[in-house]
Amino acid sequence: MGASADPQAPGLVLSPDAEVGEDVRFGAHVVVHGDVVIGDGCTIGDHVVLGKPPSLSPRSSTATDAPLAPLRLAPGVIVSTGAVVFAGSTVGEGSIIGDQAYVRERTTVGADSVVGRGAGVDNDVTVGDRVRLQSQTYLTAYSVVEDDVFLGPCAMTTNDDTMARHAPGAPLHGAVLRRACRIGGGAVLLPGVEIGEEAFVAAGAVVTRDVPARKLVWGVPARVVRDVPDDQLLDRWA
Repeated sequence: MGASADPQAPGLVLSPDAEVGEDVRFGAHVVVHGDVVIGDGCTIGDHVVLGKPPSLSPRSSTATDAPLAPLRLAPGVIVSTGAVVFAGSTVGEGSIIGDQAYVRERTTVGADSVVGRGAGVDNDVTVGDRVRLQSQTYLTAYSVVEDDVFLGPCAMTTNDDTMARHAPGAPLHGAVLRRACRIGGGAVLLPGVEIGEEAFVAAGAVVTRDVPARKLVWGVPARVVRDVPDDQLLDRWA
C-alpha cells in the first residue's frame, strides 16, 4: 500500500511503493526508495536515505544477483540526520540509527539498540537487542553481535586476513561477540575472533585470538589479565 508525501516535510521523495504507518514524522529532504516498510511512530530525520540499493564491484565477495527483501523499520524506530539504511535490512522496535550512520544490506539490528553517530554496519551482519554501538564503530560483513553488547567509540572488526589478496570465492569471517561482552574504544578485532559472554576488551587492544567468557584482556596483542568481577556482570545492572 503506497503513501502520500507529508506536506510538512520539504523535499521529501517518497516512492509510491513504500508503506508508511501511522504517526510517522519525516524531516527535510528525505529519500524513501520502493520496497520500504516504515512502522507506526517512526521518526525519520533530515537528509535520511532509506532503502538504498547497494553498488557493488564485480569482484566484490558480496556481489549477488539475488533480489533484496524490503527494508523494514519496526514501530518506534528513529533514523537520525544523514543516516543511510540499505534495502534488505531490518531495524527492530525502538532502535535508534544515529546521525550519519550507515547500515548495509541484509543486516538485522534488534530491538532497543543504538547505532551511534557515524557508525558503519556492513552487509550480512546480525546485531541483537539492547546493543550499544558508540560513535564511529565499525562492524565488518558477516559479524554476529549478540544481545546487550557494548562497543566503545571507534572500535572496529575486520574479516579478511589477506587484505583483498584471498583466493576467488574464499569466505570472509567477521567477529562473533557473545552476549553482554564489552569492547573498549579504539579496540581492533581480527578476522574470525570470538569474544566470550561477559568478556571485557580494554580500550586500544588488538585482539588476535578468541577471548574466553568473563575474561578481561588488554594490550597489543591482547592477553588475558584477570576475570571480570562478579559485581560487573550484567545481571547486577539490569
